[in-house]
Amino acid sequence: MGLIMAKLFQSWWVGKKYKIIVVGLDNAGKTTILYNYMTKDQVETKPTIGSNVEELTYRNLDFVIWDIGGQESLRKSWSTYYVQTDVVIVVIDSSDTTRLPIMKEQLHNMLQHEDLARSHILVLANKQDLSGSLNPAEVSLQLDLQILRNRKWQINGCCAVKGEGLPEALEWIANNI
Repeated sequence: MGLIMAKLFQSWWVGKKYKIIVVGLDNAGKTTILYNYMTKDQVETKPTIGSNVEELTYRNLDFVIWDIGGQESLRKSWSTYYVQTDVVIVVIDSSDTTRLPIMKEQLHNMLQHEDLARSHILVLANKQDLSGSLNPAEVSLQLDLQILRNRKWQINGCCAVKGEGLPEALEWIANNI
């Protein structure tokens, strides 16, 4: 009987892959964050046309991470990636305050999609190392994150090129899925 229960438990839990999508406007640092997780190093990136996908294991959890291009022409296709998404990482260029209203609109439109109703939201206020960058609390206010109800969300500051704040972000994901 114990063997049957062990196999049943294994079939339910072992091998579960959590889907994470990484979205944000172009030049926010999405790809830099993805490859920092993969290599723990700074990697030179080019604008993403379409998407990048990588698998990562962290604390015995398997993640499939989709980095989706953020150019205006690609944003309409974001919804094709939403199915079975466990976590949405929203990357914000904290130094590009003129485009925050665009990302606010994109974010709130995304969160109305039924496929994301159960997804957790992690906002990464990137480029904290640049002068004039908004801190995470200021980004949160600009994005109206305080109105998000009935869903888990978090905002963290980070610097993708240096890897600062990224381990804490991954830890939050692991603790909340």
